[in-house]
Amino acid sequence: MLGVVRVIVCVGLVLFIVGCGEDTRYSGNTQYLGGGVYGGAAAGPPRDTVSYWDGDSVKGSPSVKISLGEQRAYFYKAGVLVGVSQLSTGREGLNTPPGNFKIIQKDKDHASTLFGDYVDSAGNVVKPNVDVKKDPKPPGTHFRGTPMPYFMRIVSGTGMHAGYLPGYPASHGCIRMPEFMAENFFRSVSVGTPVTITN
Repeated sequence: MLGVVRVIVCVGLVLFIVGCGEDTRYSGNTQYLGGGVYGGAAAGPPRDTVSYWDGDSVKGSPSVKISLGEQRAYFYKAGVLVGVSQLSTGREGLNTPPGNFKIIQKDKDHASTLFGDYVDSAGNVVKPNVDVKKDPKPPGTHFRGTPMPYFMRIVSGTGMHAGYLPGYPASHGCIRMPEFMAENFFRSVSVGTPVTITN
């Protein structure tokens, strides 16, 4: 029995030591991952066991609370929690700003004006994952912005929208959520709905 305990303790120490290294997912080399649904990468994101919506039959003023540390959004109506969404917020260096905000714009079919792809006249991607401020446009191409369905702007270029969720902060500052949750949030907020973002 003592030998088994030693093996378990040793395995636990090895796992602890391995888990303390730098997480490359937060590096500046993380590419923008577009798309309007949860999932889509070859390895696939973690399964979403968090998101749910129970707000259709509840009345009252809406409000949203976003926890950057938990990577979750909490939707309230008249102070009653009616939905929780898994998120992917801004990655290191492009952090989602904490603070008290309000929805200032809603656009169901929004597309980014800064991030996307350079495509040719047939719509074929010539250069993917570009930042129009930094990446020169190849000759014969035009910019196609990354789709951000159910966009709810809260400040400047930052908003909540449907997008890819790899399981960690990976956006350029926006707050991505599964499409079904973005649709529910979008339907339930108005311009002026308060949004609180905490670390």
